[in-house]
Amino acid sequence: MEYLPYKERTPDAQYSELLLTIMEKGIDGPTTQGVDCRTYLNYTMRFPLANGFPMITDRSIKGFWRKPIAELLVFIRGGHTFEELEAAGCDWWSAWTTPEKTRKRGLPDGDIGPGSYGPAFHNFPMADGATFDQIANLVQTLKDRPDERRGFVTPWIPYLVAKNSKIDPKVTIAPCHGTLYARMLDGRLHLTMIQRSGDVPVGVPSNMVQYGALVLMLAQVTGIPAHTYEHHIIDAHIYHDQLPAVETILAREPRRLPTVQLTEAGREITDIYDFTPDHFEVTDYNPHPGILGIPVAT
Repeated sequence: MEYLPYKERTPDAQYSELLLTIMEKGIDGPTTQGVDCRTYLNYTMRFPLANGFPMITDRSIKGFWRKPIAELLVFIRGGHTFEELEAAGCDWWSAWTTPEKTRKRGLPDGDIGPGSYGPAFHNFPMADGATFDQIANLVQTLKDRPDERRGFVTPWIPYLVAKNSKIDPKVTIAPCHGTLYARMLDGRLHLTMIQRSGDVPVGVPSNMVQYGALVLMLAQVTGIPAHTYEHHIIDAHIYHDQLPAVETILAREPRRLPTVQLTEAGREITDIYDFTPDHFEVTDYNPHPGILGIPVAT
């Protein structure tokens, strides 16, 4: 995959258009987090990667953008504890790994649980008691049978995330993102990420970065040039206490997306588990100023 020269790229307004759609067409209602939100169901953003990497320019995330990649790398290696995430610089998980939340679900302190991203991606439980590495299988499928339509990954282990009057989940927060479909068409790699639940002002920009990075990683280890990243959100929402920040974003003009590439060392990697956040570098990033203190519902 080759990026267009920066000045030849079309400014990308997809993220702000998503926010505007929620604002104008969303439905207001209560949430289990205690803060009302406005919700719009089923929205897709499509990023031809030649036009730039899916990193928002509507507000700057310059000092933060590698951390979502670090989080995803912990997950695809099977990580599911605050200790593992904190070591990777992802300290925001402390809110979901408190003793109150873990012990309520019968989990060890600091453990997100066996129903979380890491166990689903790397150690999906099989009927015979063995586990299945979905990410390794995805890579091998793309290598061996790139025309196959089975390049699918799910973060959802139903019986471990179920919650009703008779079942309590074995996870502190049910996976919100990470349903993946990878496909080679016309010799180029397309990745779709389906997100169950998306906090659009805060969480979605991080998810765009981490799965945009995954396209680059898959392209590197399979040899299939990256082409397109699609991001579909089933439940896209804005919490009411985030509305002032959203109004600020919507007053801004769209800008061109940046360039994110693998470093020279990253271009030598053949095993997807060998990547680190430092194997990615960004150029051509010209965002609007950052917005501090956008609330996060926990």
